[in-house]
Amino acid sequence: MKTIDELLAEGVSGKRVFVRADLNVPLDGTAITDDGRIRAVLPTVKALAGAGARVVVASHLGRPKGAPDPAFSLAPAAARLGELLGAEVAFATDTVGESARAAVAGLGDGDVAVLENLRFNAGETSKDDAERGAFADELASLADLYVGDGFGAVHRKHASVYDLPARLPHAAGYLIAAEVAVLKKLTEDVGRPYVVVLGGAKVSDKLAVIDSLLGKADRLLIGGGMAYTFLKAKGHEVGISLLQEDQIPAVKEYMERAEKNGVELVLPVDVLAAGEFPDLKTKAPAEYITVDADGIPADKEGLDIGPRTRELYASKIADAATVFWNGPLGVFEHPDYAGGTRAIAQALVDSKAFTVVGGGDSAAAVRTLGFDENAFGHISTGGGASLEYLEGKTLPGLAALED
Repeated sequence: MKTIDELLAEGVSGKRVFVRADLNVPLDGTAITDDGRIRAVLPTVKALAGAGARVVVASHLGRPKGAPDPAFSLAPAAARLGELLGAEVAFATDTVGESARAAVAGLGDGDVAVLENLRFNAGETSKDDAERGAFADELASLADLYVGDGFGAVHRKHASVYDLPARLPHAAGYLIAAEVAVLKKLTEDVGRPYVVVLGGAKVSDKLAVIDSLLGKADRLLIGGGMAYTFLKAKGHEVGISLLQEDQIPAVKEYMERAEKNGVELVLPVDVLAAGEFPDLKTKAPAEYITVDADGIPADKEGLDIGPRTRELYASKIADAATVFWNGPLGVFEHPDYAGGTRAIAQALVDSKAFTVVGGGDSAAAVRTLGFDENAFGHISTGGGASLEYLEGKTLPGLAALED
């Protein structure tokens, strides 16, 4: 895989360089609530612009249905990128149309432009190779070189991620290089004990990675909404907690395999439970009770791990050499149910292990809860991509960057 440093050494001054970034930031209206993904691509953009390249940044945001939708415009992200660069950033109001061509044509050496949301064009996500390829051809006409740096999208076989690199000389940006180096440390010659903390809502989203980790991890700590399917599989009452009954047979099999393989699979011993889901907009105080994990009342829903579980999980992390964490342990967006997620983050900070926060909601939680990002070994920008890498899957966006 060619590196951006090799590309820079060959010379990029005056050349149009298409940077596939991941500017898929969370928005509250037009306000960015977490700019971590924009900051993550800064080293690549700065290096290219500093070397005199004419930088064309492109990304997706959200899931528009192949047509323009103002709610998913990248305009706020483009403005924030300009603020962080301390330079004017041109913004094209389309992806490959008149505005995009004019924005690119107007670039001078060292200038930066951002294209509108790639997913406003149906060709970006099409499953039809010809349609996707046609869009990639149009994107390729805007550039001389390609740099892949949108790690959060490399598990997608999309035009700008998979097809476009085949049409231009290409290299991996600094972010992708860093992400891959970290993931290799989690899959090759791992420091032990190797502890994995998995949370999030749906157990179905994590089954494949659990399947893979049963042969690699020493301990699996389970939390979040997915924990209630595990508790139900053990025969416990989970009330009205989030539950995927169709996944219970698979969960039972995984628990049996964990025991057989000597992998310690740890479940909550207590939870915070309430009769209704909290108000995440006003964050009004919630009424909840703390109950044993095997005794959730029939009319209550588990919304966070309890204090004994927080202590238990912290103790399981304390002696680790490597820790990977993906998925919040409760409804961290509400202050009354953020304690479990905060406890895990703090345990990682206190640990002497190599710690990796696996993107997505976990990364957002770390920032929302006010932790210093430098206190962790690595905070990934791609939750789904990280998980698929750990599952052993070939990621289209990485394969496309191989020579």
